[in-house]
Amino acid sequence: MERLHKYIARCGIASRRRAEELIREGKVTVNHKPVTRMGVLLDPDKDLVHVKGKRVIAKRELCYFLLYKPAGVVSTCDDPQGRKTVLDCLPGKERLFPVGRLDYLTEGLLLLTNDGGLANRLTHPGYAVPKTYLVEAGGFLSGEKIERFRKGIRLEDGMTKPAKVKTVHAGAEASRFFLTITEGRNRQVRRMCEALGLPVIYLCRTRMGFLTLKGLSPGEYRRLEPAEVARLKRSTQEYHSVPTQ
Repeated sequence: MERLHKYIARCGIASRRRAEELIREGKVTVNHKPVTRMGVLLDPDKDLVHVKGKRVIAKRELCYFLLYKPAGVVSTCDDPQGRKTVLDCLPGKERLFPVGRLDYLTEGLLLLTNDGGLANRLTHPGYAVPKTYLVEAGGFLSGEKIERFRKGIRLEDGMTKPAKVKTVHAGAEASRFFLTITEGRNRQVRRMCEALGLPVIYLCRTRMGFLTLKGLSPGEYRRLEPAEVARLKRSTQEYHSVPTQ
């Protein structure tokens, strides 16, 4: 919610003081009803404001944040079960929304923004933006399993696209490796690993395109730099593939 005179000033119509005068003079309406008293609150996303009969709209500042999502947090704006959401990690950022999702138990890199156009490009299946995950799984990561990751794995919703694998440790009882995919199916990494007899113990998205978690701990976030935003927009063109029909 925002005070009416501040909203008018943010629209560039007048200073805050002049906006107060316009309100007192009866030249401002909210939802087509005249407002003459100070302190009225409005919702910029829902309420219609007119000054001297002309509608005024404030240009929304586009915001881009990179969050290190902790485990035990849902990647939604609200949760019917009352669990902590990613918006709870960013106080005062209630108008942001997550770009894609990480499941409840998965940690890692998650973008939040109010730029719907960029968010759609980053999550559209026609844009193959690579995402890298650090995986700890039970079982031995054999050469045969690595090859299956690289060729694609048949899941209940179809074959996956080829993935890249970088082994950190391959033990008889547990393995640790980086897995890079270019899709965004529900619980895809966990399902791919389970299909190969590698039940996931720990999962963290460490990279998305050129963005990484460097300098952040679970629950921390930072605002993207303008140069990063520009590069992110360019990258959706670089990673673009022919959209599926």
